[in-house]
Amino acid sequence: MSAADTTTPAKVPPTRPSPPPPAPPGPGRPRAKRTSAGTPWLLLAPCLLILLLVMGYPLVRLVTLSFQKFGQSQLWGFQPAENVGLDNFTGVLDDGEFWQVVVRTIVFAAGCVILTMVLGMLIALLLQRVSGWVKTLVNIALVASWGMPVIVATTVFKWLFDSDYGILNAVLSKLPGVDLIGHNWFAGGPQGLAVIMLLVIWGAVPFVVITLSAGLTQVPAELEEAARLDGAGSWGVFRYVTLPILKPIIVMLTTLSVIWDMGVFPQVFVMRNGHPEPEFQLLTTYSYDRAFVVNDYGQGSAIALITVLLLLGVVAVYMRQMLKIGEVE
Repeated sequence: MSAADTTTPAKVPPTRPSPPPPAPPGPGRPRAKRTSAGTPWLLLAPCLLILLLVMGYPLVRLVTLSFQKFGQSQLWGFQPAENVGLDNFTGVLDDGEFWQVVVRTIVFAAGCVILTMVLGMLIALLLQRVSGWVKTLVNIALVASWGMPVIVATTVFKWLFDSDYGILNAVLSKLPGVDLIGHNWFAGGPQGLAVIMLLVIWGAVPFVVITLSAGLTQVPAELEEAARLDGAGSWGVFRYVTLPILKPIIVMLTTLSVIWDMGVFPQVFVMRNGHPEPEFQLLTTYSYDRAFVVNDYGQGSAIALITVLLLLGVVAVYMRQMLKIGEVE
């Protein structure tokens, strides 16, 4: 007997049967539907249409007016609008008062944003260290102040800082060596703008606190504990662990705060009884005065368009920062 006869033949595994082809859809079987590429745009169409009507037309009209001579005569139809090219912009940019307003607006917005972010971060960090019922009470107070209408909040602040009946002057005058009875906080621009800045910060801090508190819940406790074991103190843990994780939220909140604070209008307008003095003028109120007080709608539109371009620059910086954060991640 040869070796070939005694060798056990290798067993070949049975082949796996191929799955049966899918049955064609019959009368009782529903056909799978495929989502076309245009379905998302179709669903977004109502929202885009509303945005186009609400924001598109006013923006186009603003750009058109900024290149026209448009006053009371043109408004009532006595004279046609006259295209003047860049005359409105050159007239605005050559005006020294305009640049004073620009600097005042930038300083005002920067002060509001910095104080809002610092106070919001401090309060959000403190809320992580208090008991549950204290956190609940603080959150209720924050939501109440955040939801208060701007006109109501401005009226309350006018009463607080009133020279004759303001409670703030009465309380501060009880301190030793302080006499503020009859003190007018709006006699000068810096003090008055500081009061308005305090009003803006009071209304903006709740949103920052609530958003940062939500972000702090996403900071892993393991990373904080590891940093403490490595010898980092409270500041080190915040700087090297908490702050990098919160960076996208901080960038978003800072950008939104800059846009909102550069667009402050009702606080200044109502606080100064509808007639802001020159030392209280910001870009929004300055544009309003040019258009509706001086009745020069062309220059008012030019100032508003310059403000929009400044805000677009802020948005561009925000998008660049977010893209950098995305590349790092």
